[in-house]
Amino acid sequence: MICKDIPEKGCERKLTRRYRKRGAFEEPSYWQSYSDMMAALLLIFILIIAITLAIYKQKTTDLEQTQIELNAAKQKLDVASEELELAKIDLENYRSEIEASKHDLEDSLLKLQEAYDAAAMTKEQLAAAYLEIDEARGELESTRSQLQDIVGVRTDIIGQLQSRFNNSSMKVDAQNGSISFSSDVLFKYGSANLTEESKATLTEIIPMYLDVLLQDQFRDYIAEIIIEGHTDTSGSYQHNMDLSSERASSVARYILNPDNGLSEAKVGQLQSMLTINGRSYSSPIYEAGTGEIDMAASRRVEIKFRLKEDELIQRITEILSQQTPPVQNPQ
Repeated sequence: MICKDIPEKGCERKLTRRYRKRGAFEEPSYWQSYSDMMAALLLIFILIIAITLAIYKQKTTDLEQTQIELNAAKQKLDVASEELELAKIDLENYRSEIEASKHDLEDSLLKLQEAYDAAAMTKEQLAAAYLEIDEARGELESTRSQLQDIVGVRTDIIGQLQSRFNNSSMKVDAQNGSISFSSDVLFKYGSANLTEESKATLTEIIPMYLDVLLQDQFRDYIAEIIIEGHTDTSGSYQHNMDLSSERASSVARYILNPDNGLSEAKVGQLQSMLTINGRSYSSPIYEAGTGEIDMAASRRVEIKFRLKEDELIQRITEILSQQTPPVQNPQ
């Protein structure tokens, strides 16, 4: 605007107002810069919180996984502790039996010595009697050594079985080392004929189980390998006895065929120690907490083993119960 026609002071005031308005719009906006800075700080704060939450979640997941592993390890430790306690109990029982046998033998030797002192025996008769005593003592010491060796055999066998089946769905009983097949898996209801699916299962599982039992280090301690059939309580006892026996026999016939997983050598070893039992419904399985019979779980075929502990104990008893030969008076 030209101020030629406007008085000098009026024109000057008008130009001054115009410059003031223009300067107000051209000044930098400090409030806008401040808000941008706060927004950036808020975004950084949110990112820090997000990163912290992610790290916390990862740490929590790692902690939970560690806790799960610790719980699993604790369970294994508890099982091992229970097995150790059972082994300790067995060892104490065997020690007690051996000590009792030792006392009985010492009493027998004392009585024999008294009899020898009271009788007039020839030198040859006395030497023969002492020789017989030494032989009996040696046999007892040998049997006692075998009995002490066998204390840890059951634990070793069960431990190897559990290790062998560690990655399998089949579970090994921690107390007696048995494995159990559901009859519903092996047979159709009421039948004793193996299904095609069950044959594949037996071909996979049975050799794994018997490979442990028939090892050189264990085979001499095994008294028998047992296949037992069990049923539920539906039907008569005799019908279930026949059915359980037939089912156990079907499993035995299948695994004794060298074409089904076992070598001919192991089939021969198994035949010499295999026992087949039918138990009908005499050993049902009960549901935990209810006391009711679990019908499905009761229908099963078990495979287990028995050690020669009973035979060794009986052998010691026979040695101790042997009568001393009658003492003949010298002529």
